[in-house]
Amino acid sequence: MSNLFRLLPAVDLTLDALETMGGFGHLPRPLVRDLVNAFFDLCREDIKSGKINDSAQLDSEVLMPRLARFLRRASKPHFRRVLNATGVVVHTNMGRSLLAKDAVAAVVAACAHYSNLEFDLGTGERGSRYAHVEELLCRLTGAEAALVVNNNAAAVFIILDTLAKGREVVVSRGQLVEIGGSFRIPDVMARSGAHLKEVGTTNRTHLRDYEQAINENTAMLMKVHTSNFRVIGFTKEVGLAELKELGEKRGLPVYEDLGSGSLFDFSGLGLLSEPTVTQVVEDGADICSFSGDKVLGGPQAGIIVGAKKYLDRIKRNPLNRALRIDKMILAALEATLRLYLDPDLAAREVPTLAMIGAGPRSLKTKAIRLAAQIKKTLGSRVEISVRKGVSRVGGGAFPEQDLPTSLVALCPRGLQSVDALKAALLKTDPPLVGRIEWDAFCLDPRTLALDEFKLVVEALGQALE
Repeated sequence: MSNLFRLLPAVDLTLDALETMGGFGHLPRPLVRDLVNAFFDLCREDIKSGKINDSAQLDSEVLMPRLARFLRRASKPHFRRVLNATGVVVHTNMGRSLLAKDAVAAVVAACAHYSNLEFDLGTGERGSRYAHVEELLCRLTGAEAALVVNNNAAAVFIILDTLAKGREVVVSRGQLVEIGGSFRIPDVMARSGAHLKEVGTTNRTHLRDYEQAINENTAMLMKVHTSNFRVIGFTKEVGLAELKELGEKRGLPVYEDLGSGSLFDFSGLGLLSEPTVTQVVEDGADICSFSGDKVLGGPQAGIIVGAKKYLDRIKRNPLNRALRIDKMILAALEATLRLYLDPDLAAREVPTLAMIGAGPRSLKTKAIRLAAQIKKTLGSRVEISVRKGVSRVGGGAFPEQDLPTSLVALCPRGLQSVDALKAALLKTDPPLVGRIEWDAFCLDPRTLALDEFKLVVEALGQALE
């Protein structure tokens, strides 16, 4: 065993040999050194366990190809592409919405070149970064003014900090939501310095509950859209128009946090009707906030629209600088919003809208095509069938609604289990994520592009090996 240890080459000599081989010159040398050391540590473990028991296994002709394969696998960035075959369109853990091609091109241009981020091309003086999207947002929503911060949690925070710090905000008890990452409306409110005034019960809140809660210390009436859950049965909630009428009577602004806000009416796709931002503004909300990266289909952003007198105050809040968006978000958001000027164009070009809107017939065609490609390459190594299934919008939107789809169901033949296949696919290049149903590994074509089918087949081949 000690002789085998001595046969492992020196790290510096190995690095020189890798340079001669080529193919790794794009990697920082310190990273390659660390990976070479890691590879030799694995070799030492193999010698100790007896997996390496012959000096021939450590010949350079054998060792260097093994090292090259290890480097190609281990040197990949930690943050990288994943194939989403889960059927969850706005998948929070996989980056939420995909950007439209125009938005991707805008981000690349913003990164590769100088820009007029805060430079007014009309005057040659300093400008505002928000000017690039404020007019678009006002046109699309009907609001007087708009502001964008880095996510909707930040939007909620800065609104409360600006307009209600040290004072009370009246909210229905049934709307005190918690979303992913333990983000809770009461906690955010406490951090902002505003004081929560709960009214009503979990399932029923009346206008009189709001009226009775208002006092000289009330700053705002707040409505939180329960976009990630439903309360059904014996329920009652106060509509925005009623709340606005009360707010006007008592001189209080009305703020609605839409969460996963939308500029697109999904009711025509068979989904339950959800209020669009435009409808909320029309119904009288003085301030409305929503996410840019959920069903809107843009980059991560918290968008605030509403009355100019309130937006001007929010813009002047020193927190605005800490929460502001960068040039990449700005570029992607502007490009996405421009598509919404033509709803039909947005439905085709914004990937989130296109995936949600995909019909059962087209998805069955995609599933049959994917199954045929898998069968052609993998043959008898897996059992393949196409079955009816459901997809989900995700991101907290339309939580109780299923989208009909067709699934490609795979059962590996031989000793490999479905769970083992699922685990192996997490290690492929790129990783492939699906779901297990009917004791089969299932691929939903709703969240796979046609040009990804080849990658799916390659990943399955890697995993089965």
